[in-house]
Amino acid sequence: MLPTVAIVGQPNVGKSTLFNRIINERLAIVEDRPGVTRDRNYAPAEWLGHKFNIIDTGGITWEDGKIEEEIRAQAEIAIDEADVIIFLTNVLSGITDLDEKIAQLLYKTTKPIILAVNKADNPEQRVNIYDFYSLGLGDPIPVSGSHGTGIGDLLDKVVDSFPEKSDKVDDETIAFSVIGRPNVGKSSIVNKLLGEQRVIVANMEGTTRDAIDTPFTDEDGTKFRLIDTAGIRRRGKVYEKTEKYSVMRALGAIERSDVVLLVLDASTGIREQDKHVAGYAHDAGKGVIIVVNKWDLPKKDSNSAKDFEKVIRDEFQYLDYAPIIFVSAETGQRINQLPQLVKKVHENQTQRIQSSVLNEMLLEVSKLVPTPMVKGKRLRVYYITQVKGNPPTFVVFVNDPELMHFSYKRFLINQLRENFNFEGTPIKIIARKRK
Repeated sequence: MLPTVAIVGQPNVGKSTLFNRIINERLAIVEDRPGVTRDRNYAPAEWLGHKFNIIDTGGITWEDGKIEEEIRAQAEIAIDEADVIIFLTNVLSGITDLDEKIAQLLYKTTKPIILAVNKADNPEQRVNIYDFYSLGLGDPIPVSGSHGTGIGDLLDKVVDSFPEKSDKVDDETIAFSVIGRPNVGKSSIVNKLLGEQRVIVANMEGTTRDAIDTPFTDEDGTKFRLIDTAGIRRRGKVYEKTEKYSVMRALGAIERSDVVLLVLDASTGIREQDKHVAGYAHDAGKGVIIVVNKWDLPKKDSNSAKDFEKVIRDEFQYLDYAPIIFVSAETGQRINQLPQLVKKVHENQTQRIQSSVLNEMLLEVSKLVPTPMVKGKRLRVYYITQVKGNPPTFVVFVNDPELMHFSYKRFLINQLRENFNFEGTPIKIIARKRK
């Protein structure tokens, strides 16, 4: 599982600018007024070969308003989720009462805290950082999010603070996670699948605090590790009713999974959050199974499953490879089929196809469909070979990789699916120039 870094601080100290600088993209909205970033923002990042996830949070305040309370709650959840916390302050405003209150909040955690002082754009301003020692959070690091000064020193300290990896992976165990927006019945599916009340279930969103790993073995001796990601509950209160808090849990679980079960709610239909979470599984190259839960609730006729499946295919076009299964955790309908389906998808995503067989396929499809012309130059495909599984990844040697249009990649992927069983797994195509 990748380490997680959270950036916290009061409004308008430059958290989103620093976030964008670290990920080298403009994902967060940046505007020079307080309160622009209201939700946590997540992105993968890398420094000197160290990969991690980073969270940008809204500015923490103690004002008596609903928005301010939600922002503070989200920042507290980000602190809980993080392995390392960057506390960002601002040299131009000096230490404020709000900085001291946030420092008091951070004293309660045992996580590594890195104190960064932003907007230290010139040597004169960097001299003023020594006042920040009084916050009691160690050596302050001067940075400039807008100019990039000091970012390398900050990230050096961040990666040095990462926890040591201790997870031991059993190659014979198939790890699968249960993801989806709150209240779709993830915990109920887990409980029915395991045959015991392993996870607390209640009819409110977010009642499972942490991702829980449960090993089990099915009837034919296949070993599984089930990762439940039902959400967060802190101090008896569900903080985030906007459904965004499930994202970080899902990210961590997806990274540790071979196969992902995306749970949808048949009684409420598909929502944007469903597509948001599903996209992470697809982008991570994991096997995906779409599980439609609560199939006992809607009124149905003989075409109901077919109609719902069409909606799913329209809404999740990038998951056209994912099998769909209709279940009910309440009645147990088809729940017992899930382990075998997970096993089948895992076999598909780890299978290896011989190069000779692949090139026979390539020869046949080349006769049927000519390669495309780009600016008067025709793509020539010489050879295809599989370089890895999980997900199945193929290298295609061509005369010029620039001529390999995404539509032709898509054509090759479709041919691979027609000729071999890759149900449930994405396929990656890499074009390389023949030397």
